[in-house]
Amino acid sequence: MTRHGGRILADQLAIQGVERVFSVPGESFLAALDGLHSQGIANVVCRQEGGAAMMAEAHGKLTGKPGILFVTRGPGASNASAGLHVAMQDSTPMICFVGQIARGHRDREAFQEVDYRAMFGPLVKWAAEVDQTERLPEYIARAFSVAQAGRPGPVVLALPEDMLSAEAAALDRPPVVVPRAAVPDLAPLIARLAEAERPLVVVGGSGWSQAAAEALQVWAERHGLPVAVSFRRQDYIDNRSPAYVGDLNVGPNPDLMQRLGRADLILALGTRLGDIETRGFEALDPARDAPALIHVHPGAEEINAIWSAEIAIQARAADVAQALAARDDTLDGWEPVQARARQSYLDWTQPRETPGAVKLERVIAHLNDALPDDAILTNGAGNYAAFLHRYYRWTQFGTQLAPTSGSMGYGFPAAVAASLHHPGRTVVCLAGDGCIQMTLNEMSTAVQHGATPVVIVCNNGRYGTIRMHQERHYPGRVSGTDLANPDYAALARAYGGEGWRVEAQAEFAPALSAALASGRLAVIELMLDRSMLSPSASLPDPA
Repeated sequence: MTRHGGRILADQLAIQGVERVFSVPGESFLAALDGLHSQGIANVVCRQEGGAAMMAEAHGKLTGKPGILFVTRGPGASNASAGLHVAMQDSTPMICFVGQIARGHRDREAFQEVDYRAMFGPLVKWAAEVDQTERLPEYIARAFSVAQAGRPGPVVLALPEDMLSAEAAALDRPPVVVPRAAVPDLAPLIARLAEAERPLVVVGGSGWSQAAAEALQVWAERHGLPVAVSFRRQDYIDNRSPAYVGDLNVGPNPDLMQRLGRADLILALGTRLGDIETRGFEALDPARDAPALIHVHPGAEEINAIWSAEIAIQARAADVAQALAARDDTLDGWEPVQARARQSYLDWTQPRETPGAVKLERVIAHLNDALPDDAILTNGAGNYAAFLHRYYRWTQFGTQLAPTSGSMGYGFPAAVAASLHHPGRTVVCLAGDGCIQMTLNEMSTAVQHGATPVVIVCNNGRYGTIRMHQERHYPGRVSGTDLANPDYAALARAYGGEGWRVEAQAEFAPALSAALASGRLAVIELMLDRSMLSPSASLPDPA
């Protein structure tokens, strides 16, 4: 049976289990849109390719399967690059299909012509162009395998317009079986761990699950091991556990960073132990330090890339965590080490008062009390996020969506994707006034497709993170960091949602209750003091 390329493509997506894609439509892939219609695959039509890409990336984080994105050539692909960068740095499986000019027009600088292998090659795991209609199943099956194997990440497939509309007899491929390295004998790991006096377990990467998070907690509590998580991976262990000692982030607990530097053995489970986790390679410097390291990572290319491992284990960290929990090892235990590190975490997370009538530390405290354990919280980049990371307690896996790449604008598209994937669950996005303005046009997408996240906009009238660094390096010389803002509550209502403006602390709890009960897109705008910059930094003069 012959089919046009768009139908062949859609049939392959259905075979691989895809039920939803994200897109901004373009004339370059009309045949693919027709194929999606034939298959009945839901197409979440977005307002800009950057937002669409971040939704697809968030969907990949939530499901562990590749998030699927369709964008048109040239400007569409360029806009999508922000979300692809998130997927690469966050190790998220994702496949981006890009419309392309007709094959016969190549190398003439045709309308919106781009060489996508050259453009995306350094940014993604694999970038290719499909020249033959009958080879679509081959390329798509490979894309699903590459996106999920080893260290997961994004793949880009360019689709020439005439290839996609042509008809061919193509052999469908079966669902991809993703190759995974088996967990080896862990006895050497246990033997080396038994020698340590000041061990620290550092957890990160992708490919985790609720079962793996629970196994990690059971194992760490059984042996009194302290567990730190890498940047924006705080839902990998119940934060209420005595084993949890904090996160290695951009504004870390100084004591935790010192513990990392003083540890006589680091068990790195899934994390690359990069610059964020080491505070810009200050707590540990690859040119100066040689930490005793057991490194578990699914990508062989990541082991020994920065740090030399005493024991190297190529396997998914989630699988190793479950295998460790299933063992019956006799270890003396490190309860005193764990207890001191845990107390330091508890001390660090005691709220520090910030200036103003609305205090973000109290907002986060109320979220801790009011939200269910399975609530999904999202954020992008900015100092406002430091309040969330420092004061919120995650208790279940799959409830934190935040870019380890530090991309602004991520939180709101991620919240839309989360609400669509889990329509019965509470989804809350925390966004700065600079962050939300990068993707707030996706409010239209949320309303159109029935997403109902609650968005808390932290309005202090500036790019707070940059102003903080500006004051540190060039005090009093303000340039390029002040913002003009719309009325966010009114804007939400204009899009068809609900909105509240909070100017006093007592107004927040009723606004949150009303927003959660509204069953619609809801925006709560917090009018923060302009002098507030971070949990521990404020301007001496609010002017």
